[in-house]
Amino acid sequence: MDGLTEGKIIKGISGFYYVHTAESGIYECRAKGIFRNQKIRPLVGDDVRILVLDEREKKGNLEEILPRRCTLVRPAVANIDLAVAIFAIADPQPNPGLLDRFLILMKYQKVPVTICFNKTDLLAEGEPNVFAEIYRAAGYPVICASARRAEGIEELRSLLLGKTAAVAGPSGVGKSSLINCLQPEIVMETGDISRKTRRGRHTTRHSEIIPVCRDTYIMDTPGFQTLELPDIEKEELEAYYPEFKAHEPECRFAGCSHISEPGCGVKEALEQGVVGRERYENYMLLYEELKNSRKYGKKYGGTG
Repeated sequence: MDGLTEGKIIKGISGFYYVHTAESGIYECRAKGIFRNQKIRPLVGDDVRILVLDEREKKGNLEEILPRRCTLVRPAVANIDLAVAIFAIADPQPNPGLLDRFLILMKYQKVPVTICFNKTDLLAEGEPNVFAEIYRAAGYPVICASARRAEGIEELRSLLLGKTAAVAGPSGVGKSSLINCLQPEIVMETGDISRKTRRGRHTTRHSEIIPVCRDTYIMDTPGFQTLELPDIEKEELEAYYPEFKAHEPECRFAGCSHISEPGCGVKEALEQGVVGRERYENYMLLYEELKNSRKYGKKYGGTG
């Protein structure tokens, strides 16, 4: 459409949408009524076309939402190429059960994930990064970083180049601090760990995309302490544990749940130390959760 400028919604607050354009910066826009009439909600991450109303004041109207490559339910965002799950190695202690839920949720929504363990400066000299070893062995890409020491930043920067990536994780793990290292021109609010609860204070209150360089964006999302599983059957759960796949041909029974059946290749790999015990124990807990959710008629629907 002639006279329109293309950009990306980087923030939406109270009916205003802030659209970043490569050439002219950020415009504050209102959405046309046609979106409400069609029950279309503009999302952070949407590629859009805007009509510039006031170049000096950077005001515009949101005229068109371009086709979405993907949409996440919660947080409600669009066009994410990659999710980076950020957990601290300590302070607060990592929660593998919560991380496993996040990995399942992203796979369900077909979003690739890289895990970043921050605060490696808290490890004693020579102390192994046990959690990094567990998830690398499970087949996930892992980056170890320290925002305080600016370690792992270039590896993160290379990973993000040319992508729109969402960073997510519990409060207090240093998401905003890492983003500050990647994009020092935009200093985000950071929070301390509550001495009383040892959990982070929420400093990100809404999803917001931060331009890093041309065609490269980081989306910071509010911290979470709980996540519900997506709406899957218990029999589907094994497909969300990639380390199981190589051992399933050794299972004696087709459709083995890897819980109580004899002759289970996954359990044999567990006893040999090839499959991580903590990951397997999380699998059993989630299997029971899904089993009980069907028993009592509960339906899952995203994140909590």
